[in-house]
Amino acid sequence: MARCKVGVQLHPQATTTAALLDAARRVDEAGFDSLWTWDHFFPLYGDADAAHFEGVTLLTAFAVVTEQVQLGNLVASTSYRNPHLLADMVRTIDHLSGGRAVLGIGAGWFQRDYEEYEFPYGTGAARLRDLEADLFRIRKRLAALTPPPAGALPLLIGGGGEKVTLRLTATYADIWNGIGEPELMGHKNAVLDRWCAELGRDPAEIERSVLISAEQAQRWEEYVEVGVDHLMVGCADPFDLEPALRLLEATRA
Repeated sequence: MARCKVGVQLHPQATTTAALLDAARRVDEAGFDSLWTWDHFFPLYGDADAAHFEGVTLLTAFAVVTEQVQLGNLVASTSYRNPHLLADMVRTIDHLSGGRAVLGIGAGWFQRDYEEYEFPYGTGAARLRDLEADLFRIRKRLAALTPPPAGALPLLIGGGGEKVTLRLTATYADIWNGIGEPELMGHKNAVLDRWCAELGRDPAEIERSVLISAEQAQRWEEYVEVGVDHLMVGCADPFDLEPALRLLEATRA
């Protein structure tokens, strides 16, 4: 079975910045391939009023306390981040990390983020139309920045919409990130392959990744069998890395 990458997503809720940075260091030292956090302004589960920290600032801190892991947001939302500025911010993080950053992007979905920070929520279709325009702007800004990114700065698109998101992935992305059981990921991978064929893109150019729970990690071989290249395990405070470490060991055997 082909080797796959293994990463960890640290949830920036119900925790402290000290705990997050300690966990980031441990992820790096353990030899994981990647380190992630999300881009929301409030907890996504549990206590809605628990402590929570902003994702891009946190990614900057991860960049300077780690040495090896690839790192990014799963995923930043252009709905409330100017795409030109986001490109510049992640380019700067890429330099701080020595070329290890990924620019993860999506259309956004968590309504509380928009309402409490006074951004227009609109409709899902409108956010996807904006995402397509913003992807063009991001590429334009990255090409104009001085200095350019320090590394490859791959573009990751998150989401599973078959008519728009996967088409945009086939057009723009270096990495696709989805969520779901192996059966669903296999289906979405096939849809992405069809979009690649229609648009003249080599499907092998797009890394396939999935965000999974510790329980789903037990099915890792099934994910690999349906074409997943990169498994990312979500982890909440107290940031017990054991499930992800077991997955890392299993995939290296």
